[in-house]
Amino acid sequence: MSSPSSYSVHESSYVDDNVEIGDGTAIWHFCHLMSGSRIGRNCRIGQNVVIGPRAIIGNNVKIQNNVSVYEGVVLEDDVFCGPSMVFTNVLTPRSAFPRNTAKDYGATLVKRGASIGANATIVCGCTIGQHALIGAGAVITKDVPDYAVVFGNPGRLRGWACCCGLPIHFDDSNEATCSGCDRRYGHTDIGVRLIEDATTSEAA
Repeated sequence: MSSPSSYSVHESSYVDDNVEIGDGTAIWHFCHLMSGSRIGRNCRIGQNVVIGPRAIIGNNVKIQNNVSVYEGVVLEDDVFCGPSMVFTNVLTPRSAFPRNTAKDYGATLVKRGASIGANATIVCGCTIGQHALIGAGAVITKDVPDYAVVFGNPGRLRGWACCCGLPIHFDDSNEATCSGCDRRYGHTDIGVRLIEDATTSEAA
């Protein structure tokens, strides 16, 4: 891999002008980073990935092989995109009626720490909540709450996951403690929130 500065790009990949790439990021074989895209620090961009114009990728994001991140998609820090998962960017595509301007694209936001499994499809216009876990092959057609576990076609809420990825189960008082890292959560009418992070001894 060549090293234009403090990041690495394989010689088979193309980086257009006016692309921002953060320190420590590695871009593997046969990728195309298009003009106006922004990639943060310490990201891993797998083989055959396309980053569209003005797409925004945060820090420490991992994008596995064969993923296209189109214009209108924002990936916050610590997001994981599994191999061959799909983002769409137009709801009503027609070959004879091109929809290829920014106003045609539906915005998609994947919030911090969320994971999207292999071959899942995210229909444009959705927001994936913080630390949500989308199962392999799921089809997401609506917003996903923070910490939600969603899988199936169409995707349905099946449970809740900790920041660390392990399942969490709420008791009669609507509280849960992760069996792996001891983070504590509360479940209210407005969703799940972190009450205490035992790894830092700080309350949320």
